Amino acid sequence: MIQIQNLCLSFGDQKIFNNLNYIINGHEKIGLVGLNGSGKSTLLKIISGRQDPDDGRVFKSAGLKIGYMPQEVVLISQLSVVEEVVTAVEVDITEIEAIRAEAKKMLQGLGFSKEQMEQPVVDLSVGWRMRVVLAQLLLQKADFYLFDEPTNHLDIITKEWFLNFLKRAPFGFLLVCHEQYFLDHVCTTILELEHATGTSYKGNYSAYIYQKEERRASLEAAFVQQQKEIERKKDTINRFKASATKASAAKSMQKALDKIEVIELPPDMKRVEFKLPPITPSGQIVLTVDNVQHAFESKKIFNNISFTVERNEKIALIAANGVGKTTLLSVIMGKYPLQGGKITFGHNVSSAFFEQDQVTALDPSKTIFEIMQAAAPSGVTDQDIRSMLGCFLFSKDFVYKKAKVLSGGERNRLSMARVLLQKSNFLVLDEPTNHLDIQSKNILLDALKQYKGTILFVSHDQGFINDLATHIIELTPTAAHKYSGNYEDFLAHKEFVMQENADASSSDQPTSLNGAKVSKGDFDKGREIKKIEAQVEKLETEINRLSEELGDYDYGSDEFSKRYDKIEELQKKLTPLSKQWEELSK
Repeated sequence: MIQIQNLCLSFGDQKIFNNLNYIINGHEKIGLVGLNGSGKSTLLKIISGRQDPDDGRVFKSAGLKIGYMPQEVVLISQLSVVEEVVTAVEVDITEIEAIRAEAKKMLQGLGFSKEQMEQPVVDLSVGWRMRVVLAQLLLQKADFYLFDEPTNHLDIITKEWFLNFLKRAPFGFLLVCHEQYFLDHVCTTILELEHATGTSYKGNYSAYIYQKEERRASLEAAFVQQQKEIERKKDTINRFKASATKASAAKSMQKALDKIEVIELPPDMKRVEFKLPPITPSGQIVLTVDNVQHAFESKKIFNNISFTVERNEKIALIAANGVGKTTLLSVIMGKYPLQGGKITFGHNVSSAFFEQDQVTALDPSKTIFEIMQAAAPSGVTDQDIRSMLGCFLFSKDFVYKKAKVLSGGERNRLSMARVLLQKSNFLVLDEPTNHLDIQSKNILLDALKQYKGTILFVSHDQGFINDLATHIIELTPTAAHKYSGNYEDFLAHKEFVMQENADASSSDQPTSLNGAKVSKGDFDKGREIKKIEAQVEKLETEINRLSEELGDYDYGSDEFSKRYDKIEELQKKLTPLSKQWEELSK
């Protein structure tokens, strides 16, 4: 158990923690959330003992082993990757081979090839070195982990492995992460840092959002009631002041009024309303990639890459790091010369390219507004530019800041605003979610969902892909495979193919686990069953949570009625889903 007691910390005039209290049970899987500057990384440092608070203490159970992964680590080692990982564990010489085998298995899950495992750590990039640090930590088998944005340097394949690893893990953790999909799938509790204190919410990130909205609604109702009461008392005090016989009573009432703790409402995080400029539709075939290949000097990146993009498709390009996703997009958009094969754009296609490296894509000497003006097509007014910038959280005099002083997230938002302003009907986006917090990702997602054109994009954010993609293209060094559906559909198909291959040795036809023949219809039905099961589980979890809360309120009260009505509403959704599941399961 970890107990945070009366924690206080300030940086200058800014209070980070003000008597923060929280108890962490060793098995809890907690997502730590909050705005930038709310103290997420600082709290992890204090718990790990790497930073002292101004006041307060952190108590830990005797013998509790804690593993800590900061955002950035400087790891310099001449040892091979596998040997460096093994050094993190103190073992007897007789156990060294077993530990080395376990280390290799861990490294394989984190995306290392056999050749990479034997490379010196010093030869790796920063991202790969962070994976070495993560492997070292996991191999230590701590009782509780502190993870500060561990997914930053992971590609989507490795993230999926890490996500499943955490879901099965016997240990608890406190996790800082800006990916809602990850927080939804691995966390059972959310701890929000806000106004120098912490608030705990049971459930995953989606449950936290729902509960926070409920709490805000209750707070707003209390705020309105309190303001009415304050105004009533002020009126009474003013009347009493006018009467000589009641002047002393007015003073007493004023003193009592001054002591009231006034309810403060947090800033209202309203959804941004988009009005995207109209675009001219393209022909049905937007892009044809035929037998394309590329190499850097003697190193071949990919060959035999062929696929077609059709109008209104939103396609996610998926592959492990190093397979050439960015390279392929750069070849398609003419940034790199075509070395082999053919790339053909369809009728009336106008394209815009969002590049991963926004440092070089934006002129650092120009202001935000100047960059937008330079990109604006004819007919776009300054008011149109301001409206688009406002949608991406650039308002008032902020638009006159120069690009060189913007953060990574601000540069990404500016670049996406510039891309959407161009009225292109085909967007090619390379890692548009880099450096964005959850709120900014949701803003971007809303914009791209409303966009009426075609999108080909690369992202390592599973949730972003799942919510946006209508198709997936899996890129390998020798082929490109196109799948219909979103990210979860793609995973379901991959699972089916793996099962099919596993059973192929006993039959020439695809079979299921019990030996029955498996058709495409069976696969589609199985995928639909999984979707319904996920929806049913989500509804049942919410119904159970609301049912537990009913006991906290008097029968017939507004809060009781509100929850009771919500339970009935969810039950109406659950009943037909349960029947549909039963029919499909037959």
